[in-house]
Amino acid sequence: MNIPVRLRRLRRTAPMRALFSENQVTVRNLVQPYFVVSGKGIRKEVREGMGLWHVSPDMLREEVGMLSKAGVGGVMLFGVPDTKRDDGKELASQMASLQAAIGEAKSAVPEMPLFADVCLCAFTTHGHCGLVEGNEIVNDKSVKVLAEMSVLLSKWGVDFVCPSDMMDGRIAAIRSALDENGQTNTSILSYAIKMASAFYGPFREAAHSAPSFGDRRSYQMPADNRREARRELLADLDEGADALLIKPAMSNLDLIRDSREATDAPLFAYQVSGEYAMMRAAGNAGLIDFERALAESLMSIRRAGADVIVSYAARDWARR
Repeated sequence: MNIPVRLRRLRRTAPMRALFSENQVTVRNLVQPYFVVSGKGIRKEVREGMGLWHVSPDMLREEVGMLSKAGVGGVMLFGVPDTKRDDGKELASQMASLQAAIGEAKSAVPEMPLFADVCLCAFTTHGHCGLVEGNEIVNDKSVKVLAEMSVLLSKWGVDFVCPSDMMDGRIAAIRSALDENGQTNTSILSYAIKMASAFYGPFREAAHSAPSFGDRRSYQMPADNRREARRELLADLDEGADALLIKPAMSNLDLIRDSREATDAPLFAYQVSGEYAMMRAAGNAGLIDFERALAESLMSIRRAGADVIVSYAARDWARR
């Protein structure tokens, strides 16, 4: 047959396919989340095989050491406090275990990039990401508390504060508060595009952060708005974000691509708990090859334009 263009020639062998690979996913591109709890000797998967880990500060020290040796890109911490308050006035006390965990991680591996979530959902009785008055999640008062939280985390040693609340104006307020408190070297990883998604269920179980009334649609983004997502992204850049995050990842590949084309700033994408658990459950049921599906999903996120992927798979990949 006269076939002048035979693209299969470049796919014939594994080394040839590797030579012409346009994208790669390595542990260096991954960030592993952990949920920090009080106590000692605690390292427990919230649900077996789902990749969400409760760890006490001392166990985080071991985990960070293992991840660093494997070359994992970083660790993201979420606090799970023993007590909850709705006024934002006892943050330092509520985050005592998180402070200890930051100290352990930085003592063990000072060079490991350390990210910490900035949000109020796990710290309040109502489970919303900001302060509540009546049934309204109020914006400006919430931003003030989030800025205070960011300063504490920065002083304790994190490299990135990661506001995930989706309040208006919080990036500018956090940048100003950090700078005024001498924390000019602390970076802001903004959850710039965070959808009001059905894929957060396992996370909310791990963080004890499910809302007790209503939902989060008045502040998290509607999934049907592509232009609004771009506005959110560019607004956070204008306010001083150093890097940007899109969440969830797999259901927003188009928005990751849009973001990549809109800016040269570093892009993160969060392969969220429900996405990971869905593939794991399908694998356990024999419906898919989990390892292949996971690798394919991570590649699709990188191919769309993400530089870094926050994924519950990082720990398993590091242990291979």
